Amino acid sequence: MQNRDPMQDFSTDAFGFGPAASAAPATPDPAADGMAPALDWSAYANYGQGDAYAGIPARGGHYARAVAVCIGNRQCQRSAGKGVMCPSFRLTGEAQHSTRGRVEALKAVLNGEGADIDFDDPQLAAAMDLCLGCKGCKKECPNGVDMALLRTEYLAQRAKKHGLAPRERLFAHGTRWLERWPWLGTLIRLRNRLPLAAALGERWLGVARARALPEPARIPFAAPLPAEATAERPPVALLVDSFTRHFEPDNARAAIEVLSAAGYAVQVLEPATGDATPQRSLCCGRSLLSAGLVEEARAEARRLVAALAPAIAAGTPVVGLEPSCLYMLRDEYHSLGLGADVDKLARLAFLFEEFVAREHAAGRFRLAFGPLEGEKVLVHGHCHQKAYGGMKPLKKALALIPQLDLEIVEAGCCGMAGSFGHEAEHHALSLQMAEAELLPALRAAPDATVVADGFSCRQQIHDGAARRAVHAAVLMRRAMP
Repeated sequence: MQNRDPMQDFSTDAFGFGPAASAAPATPDPAADGMAPALDWSAYANYGQGDAYAGIPARGGHYARAVAVCIGNRQCQRSAGKGVMCPSFRLTGEAQHSTRGRVEALKAVLNGEGADIDFDDPQLAAAMDLCLGCKGCKKECPNGVDMALLRTEYLAQRAKKHGLAPRERLFAHGTRWLERWPWLGTLIRLRNRLPLAAALGERWLGVARARALPEPARIPFAAPLPAEATAERPPVALLVDSFTRHFEPDNARAAIEVLSAAGYAVQVLEPATGDATPQRSLCCGRSLLSAGLVEEARAEARRLVAALAPAIAAGTPVVGLEPSCLYMLRDEYHSLGLGADVDKLARLAFLFEEFVAREHAAGRFRLAFGPLEGEKVLVHGHCHQKAYGGMKPLKKALALIPQLDLEIVEAGCCGMAGSFGHEAEHHALSLQMAEAELLPALRAAPDATVVADGFSCRQQIHDGAARRAVHAAVLMRRAMP
């Protein structure tokens, strides 16, 4: 009988990835007149060729072709129904705040006159202002428009020309600064407790005074000694993201305990030998990319890929805890031009619950959970979990706990979206998005345990419903025998 490679069970296709996550050769973009793209848009190089479609803008090269993926279906302009897309349109009802509206604004500037494309156009800025980067359009749009990535390029073009405002730099570099200067944690705690400090922060930086900033843990996560991998205890590489490391380290400890009890040798990722900044923790670059700092995000991504080189070569699964960080390895890393290893990495990268569900289905997860009798559990999915098909594995993983009364909250975006809910001009809109579906569902079950894997989602739930949501790994640790 032929030996079967256990890693063939790990397939990104099973989680609903679109074309942008498949391998695409790096293609020069000589037609990108009017702009120097910050991201690699070569996956769209052949879009629209050989047919009669004339909707591709005159300038912008491959980026323009990515914009032209939208053909006006207007699925993004639904005001009701299941799904994520498009949270800002659902709130405002204004077409410019839908994926289609943003495409039309982009096409207008790409078809404009002048030597350079005018990314400062005020109508484009207004259209992009309420894009939360939810990735809902990538899954729910019939053509898979990736507005979050299109917006990243827009922000990158603006950042190259104008730099970043202090507030955007604060949120982009916050965890790095916190690691360099731990005393910033004391300032955050003081700001949250002194109304005058919060008011000054809103006046000077535009950070909403009504919203508490997340407070770092007194002691950040420290990796335990790595477990020895054996034939009986196969290795798992654990990616502890910056948010987990500095703010909620117990989530990482819970994941390590569950995976270790299930028979895996957990190895926390650390900087590679020869890393230029070995004293600095690894970071996927999500916060940097969200601010349009593509080059800085690319540098962080290269550090992470270098640290993952042994795991990639050995076919070791890479497990992450934060959806927006882990899915970056399977999606946006393809647009950062990091080389062929990213294709291999995309097939090895899993959220914690995806890994648990897949391993249990394959008969390799050796842990029987005890019951949590009579406990009602409400689960809120992060937008990226919904966009990348992560909700079904989450439900399957939690269903391993016997006698669990489990309910998935049918809600769109929570409205926090990273820094969006902290921005003074967006704070009220952020809470309105949460009030549309999520917060009423939580109030209807006041005694239920709330599970939410997204860091921002947990913060929104805490601020909007005065409930402390937990990561799936924490709930599963509670059910360990």
